[in-house]
Parts: sequence; C-alpha cells; structure tokens
Amino acid sequence: MRLTEEQEELRSAVRAVLGRRPGQAAWRPLTEQIGVAGLAVPEEYGGAGCGALEVHVVMEELGRELSPVPYLGSAVLVTQALLASDDKTACARLLPGLASGVVVGAMAWAEDGSWDPSAVRAEAAPGNEDGWRITGTKEHVLDGAGADVLLVAARTGAGVSLFEVSGDGPGVHREAAVTMDSTRTQSRVVLTGAVGRLVGAEGAGDRVLRHVLDLVCAALAAEQVGAASRCLERTLAHARERVQFGRPIGSFQAVKHRLADAYVLVESARSAALGAAFAAAEAAAGSPELTRCAATAKSACSEAFSVVAGEMIQLHGGIGITWEHDAHRYFKRAHGSSQLFGPPSWHRARLAAALGLGPGTP
Repeated sequence: MRLTEEQEELRSAVRAVLGRRPGQAAWRPLTEQIGVAGLAVPEEYGGAGCGALEVHVVMEELGRELSPVPYLGSAVLVTQALLASDDKTACARLLPGLASGVVVGAMAWAEDGSWDPSAVRAEAAPGNEDGWRITGTKEHVLDGAGADVLLVAARTGAGVSLFEVSGDGPGVHREAAVTMDSTRTQSRVVLTGAVGRLVGAEGAGDRVLRHVLDLVCAALAAEQVGAASRCLERTLAHARERVQFGRPIGSFQAVKHRLADAYVLVESARSAALGAAFAAAEAAAGSPELTRCAATAKSACSEAFSVVAGEMIQLHGGIGITWEHDAHRYFKRAHGSSQLFGPPSWHRARLAAALGLGPGTP
C-alpha cells in the first residue's frame, strides 16, 4: 500500500499552507488554493473527483498540526452522507457550496454519547407545507455552532432518516460545548419543531449512517496517525537535545526502549489507517471489508495515539506538563478523538460482529 506521487505532492502543499497559516486562518487558503473541501466530491458537483486516499493525506496533515479547521465535520461527514443518500437534488443544491469551502456543514447525529444509528431518538413529523418538523437534542456536533447547514438524523415512521436544516432556522438552538480538547470545536444542538427537508429516501438513514461511520472512522484514524507521528518526532528531537549527566537522554537505554515502542505503535497504526483508506477507496458501500478495516483502524489508532501522547509528556519531563508546551494539547486531542465516533471497545465489538464472532468467542 503506497501513495502516489500526486498524493505526496498534495501532502506537501497542505503542510506548507498549515505552516504559513496556523489555526482557523488556514481554512481559506486550503479551500481556495488547494481545494481540500472538494477533493472527494464528484466533478459534476464542483469537486475534484478524488477519493478516500486524498482525504487520508489531508487528515494526516491536519492531525500533525492539530488544526481546528472544519474539514472532518463538513468535508467528510456531511459531504459523504449526502453522496451516500443518493439524493441527486440535494447533492446538486448543497455540494457545490460545501466543495468550495464557502459553505460549512455539520452533522447532527450523536445522542447520549452514542453514534450507533439505532440510538437515534430525535423525531421528525410531516409539517403542513414547509417540510418536516424535527424535535430532539444532538450532542458532539463538530463545528455545529458556526455551520451554515445542519444534516440531522431523526426518526420517522419509516425509520431513521436524514434532514437538511438551516443552521439559523426557527426552532434551532446551538450552544458551544466546553470540551477537554479546545482544538476541536463541538456543539450541542437542540431542535424544537425545527423545519427540515428530507434528504434521500425516508427510512434510509440507518444505511447511510453506517456507511458514513466507516468512512469517518477511516479519516479520523489518519488524523490520529498524523498527530501521533508528530508527537514522536518532537519527543525524539527533545531526547537528542536534552542533556543529563553529561549526555543526551536519548542515549540512555531505558529511553531508547520507550522511543522504540512508540515508533512501533505509530507505524502499526499507520498501516491500519492506510489499510482503511484503501478499503474506503475500493470497497462498495456497506462492504464488510470496509467495516472491518475501519473498525480496526479506529481502535488501533485511538490507542496508539493515546499511548504516544502520554510518552511525549513523560519523556519531556517537567516542561511536558506546562501550559506553554504543546504536549498537553496532543494528549487532550488523543483522548478526545479516542471517544469521538465511539470508543475503541465499541469498534472492537463492531469488528467482532463483522467477523462473525459471537460473545465469548476467543
């Protein structure tokens, strides 16, 4: 599994922009100069017609810098949900703006800390002449406070369905959530009779969400690998420069062992994330192979990032626990992303189910 020369050039371009424009300021050059928001959007909707491997490259670079741009929520979650809905009218209406980065979308999905489609309890009922009326509370909505459009998962008589809701529409109350990881903004969205437009077929939301869950887990795994790799790079640099007892701490055997273990974790996670990206690029929607690879990557990369971020703090010593050093930001991102879209244990259960292993099976 190797990336092409063009994909490596994309990596260099994204890294260069992030190096020049830190924070939210990177979103405009990323979308206008490189077109990252439209990479996975078909050309007919104003995108570049690329796929999961290009998304993998972008996510890995965003993870290295802990970039707060709304790529994961808008360009991955919302965009892929629209494409999976097979609603050409909705795609033609929404995707051009999302692909350009001018419009930011947010997926209002999780309830009670769960991303399992069966856990959706928000309700949608037919309105008079202005679409559906949606009531419910959504948590962990990525970039939800500033999104222009919300894609809401709600339950109708036919099952879980998706609805387009204006971010500033009546009956929509959004509030920023206070999270441990300040580099990834999340919101709580309360819908009280909010007006929504059905996206895709009524009752098809369960299928769409399960497919999108696989895609977003593959993308998040790439981000986790990028961040874990950066943790290791910075820790290696510190081990070469920090001198104790007249020699760099990286020369001590105990430190070498810990760095070697961290390297193995990062490279193993990289293989899992890349495998999920290739599966997402090649497998059809609903493919058991994609589910297996995505669940494996989310579990492995979450745990690898958490361990390596912890080692970054430990091996930096006293400076690693100061507010001024970035170690705490990577540590918080590691633990926050580990729970995002389900903890590793839940994805191991998904993997077991995809492999046909029942409870208690070794």
